[in-house]
Amino acid sequence: MPSPFEPDALRATVEVLAAIDRPSASPGEAQAAEWIAEHLAALGCRVQVDEELAYTGYARSLAGQTAVGAAGALLARSPLPNRRRLGGVIALAAAAGIVEEVSNGPQVFRKLTMRRRATQNVIGETGDPAADRTLIVLAHHDAASTGRIFDQRAQRALAGRFPRAVERTDTSLPLWWPVVAGPALGAAGAVSGHRGLARTGAVLALASLAAFVDIERSPTVPGANDNLTAVATLVAVATALRASPVRGLRVLLVSCGAEESLQGGIRAFARRHFSDLDPATTRVLNIDTVGSPRLVMLEGEGPFVMEDYADPRWRDRVAAVAERCAIPLRRGLRARVSTDSVIPSRAGYPTATLMSLDETKAISNYHLMSDTAANVDYTTVADAARLVDAVARDLAEG
Repeated sequence: MPSPFEPDALRATVEVLAAIDRPSASPGEAQAAEWIAEHLAALGCRVQVDEELAYTGYARSLAGQTAVGAAGALLARSPLPNRRRLGGVIALAAAAGIVEEVSNGPQVFRKLTMRRRATQNVIGETGDPAADRTLIVLAHHDAASTGRIFDQRAQRALAGRFPRAVERTDTSLPLWWPVVAGPALGAAGAVSGHRGLARTGAVLALASLAAFVDIERSPTVPGANDNLTAVATLVAVATALRASPVRGLRVLLVSCGAEESLQGGIRAFARRHFSDLDPATTRVLNIDTVGSPRLVMLEGEGPFVMEDYADPRWRDRVAAVAERCAIPLRRGLRARVSTDSVIPSRAGYPTATLMSLDETKAISNYHLMSDTAANVDYTTVADAARLVDAVARDLAEG
């Protein structure tokens, strides 16, 4: 029987699902969820599909907030004190709203302005159902919209010009900061009476608005690396655990929907299941975009405030298993984007995230139409899948 970690086996999963148009909370996402559920069930998993509600994306909501921020910044340029103060209040409210939404706060603005649609979380239970300890392996099966802002040429040019600086940098670029800078500068201009600050804030806010409108109007990427490589990992691990079962560990293979709408699926999973999962006996291993050439483990994430994941001892253990299995794994990196890991980590679950990067420390084909099955590095995907399987077996031993 061929190994489930062979590149051809991993590629087969990615190719089938990449052909489905899978925006968050869409019929295509539901079709992918159905395929995943059927395949996990065929591999002996006890499968549950949770029908949940989630938003269809992030661009529309953030376009609205940047438009509000731009309006506030423009008002803040007024020579009339009352208008200037009103503009400052509006701009400051927009800045605060953007920060809380992107940082996985209550997401008040989208609740007031957007409707939710059906999404599906697929849960495949394998391993020992009577075990006291649980390993949750996370993936997501929706795909993102592209947009001009995701063009990687500038980052690659920077890496080519300053390769040593890029290699030494272990925190990704703060892509969300300029989005908040627009309304924030508008508010600062209102307080200081500096019309130039307010004007700069308005320009930045309008540029962000244009970027979000472009994303909202752009097609959905195939999402092979982000994040069908993780779904392929779930299928491979289910296959391996069926062929060689473990005792003493329950394994939940969870593929969430609506991750690309800022963690819609995992939020619903948390509401439904966290009360039954003890943080003292549960570990979370999130797999996200593992199809670039270099496998890495994140220590934390945060678009604005960096949050290291709960319990570094868990990440130490994952790294120790990788070393024992001779799987190359780069540590020490932190991301200025959000992943599904932030939700279980904030709830106190020991959390680790496996990702991958290319030689410029970019995620290969991130949110680009070139994120196809043909452009995935399946050697890295195989390493990630082997590592997840090895970690599960290590946990089962005690």
